Amino acid sequence: MEAGLLKETVCRLIESRAGEFLAISHGLYDNPETALQEVRSASLLCNILGRDGFVVERGLAGMETAFRATFGAAGPSIAILAEMDALPELGHACGHNIIAAAAAGAAVGLRNSLPEKAARITLLGTPAEEKGIGKIELIKAGFFDNIEFAMMVHPSSRRYVTKGYLGLARLNFVFHGRPAHASAYPEEGINALDAVIQTFNAINALRQQLPQDVRVHGIITEGGVAPNIIPALAACSFYVRAAESGDVKLVVKRVIACAEGAATATACRLQIEEDPRIMEPFRINHSFADLYARQLGILGLKEDDVPIDRNRGSSDIGNVSQVVPTIHPHVPIGAGINIHSNDFARATVSLQGDQAVIEGAKALAMTAIDLALDQDCRNRITK
Repeated sequence: MEAGLLKETVCRLIESRAGEFLAISHGLYDNPETALQEVRSASLLCNILGRDGFVVERGLAGMETAFRATFGAAGPSIAILAEMDALPELGHACGHNIIAAAAAGAAVGLRNSLPEKAARITLLGTPAEEKGIGKIELIKAGFFDNIEFAMMVHPSSRRYVTKGYLGLARLNFVFHGRPAHASAYPEEGINALDAVIQTFNAINALRQQLPQDVRVHGIITEGGVAPNIIPALAACSFYVRAAESGDVKLVVKRVIACAEGAATATACRLQIEEDPRIMEPFRINHSFADLYARQLGILGLKEDDVPIDRNRGSSDIGNVSQVVPTIHPHVPIGAGINIHSNDFARATVSLQGDQAVIEGAKALAMTAIDLALDQDCRNRITK
């Protein structure tokens, strides 16, 4: 079948089953599950995909809620990624319910319209995006080794196809001092909280000499138990972000040096906890992005004019983009609403949020059809 007719078919099918896909989005919203706890969410998705004839494997890479659903016997290998985790207290304020629903809609649409020998379609359930764990562990375990193209959509206040993401490293510092009565015997104490405060002061000074794309931000996680006891234990946690992997590693060393200096100045013992899972910057594949943009044009949708380097966060989708051509376009759910807020969470199940699910499902499925049928298209992306 010709690509245009296949696209019409898949769009009609997604529309005819829209209620099922919106039920996924609303179901995840009503039952938010945080990172690596997405048990109901994963089961809901796996059951729907299983009923549509996908071969479903669960418990991937040592993660109970990671799964793979596949169909197709030949052709290019295309992965559609479904995030599922919610934020503590805020629920689906990053819109992973929309991501999962759109991914399921695209996969089901392709399963029921694309010839089985046209492509190998995989829906990967990737848990714990908010902690930067799921996709990194799946990469390490080899689940992207046979994937040629990867894609997903993310809700946003605007519609755009390309956006930069910063690399991210995580550091925890624990300072060990010595307790004493803060008034009667202050000279007997070693103040661990002083070391934390000095660390923040040193990092604040460091920021003056950092590139504009670098971000260093942290919180105090332990600061003592009572004002009249010199804190024997204090701790802080930092994220280091940058647009280049090399800059992330360089700044991490300088932040560690700030903590080491604070420990020396206060006579504390420093314990450094460095998460080995580093989120990589997102590698933009312009040919792949252009392919998705063409689908928006077919759907009569206009992309917003948004600089790719504005309002950048970090995600483990960056790690995927480093090993396979990847797109991460955004679907709009309400102007002026920013992620990780209660307003954003509510918007994911609004009328516009529901429309975003269907838009994402259609555009992803249509993109996959071109990948399946057009060798020249694939060559432009992989050259």
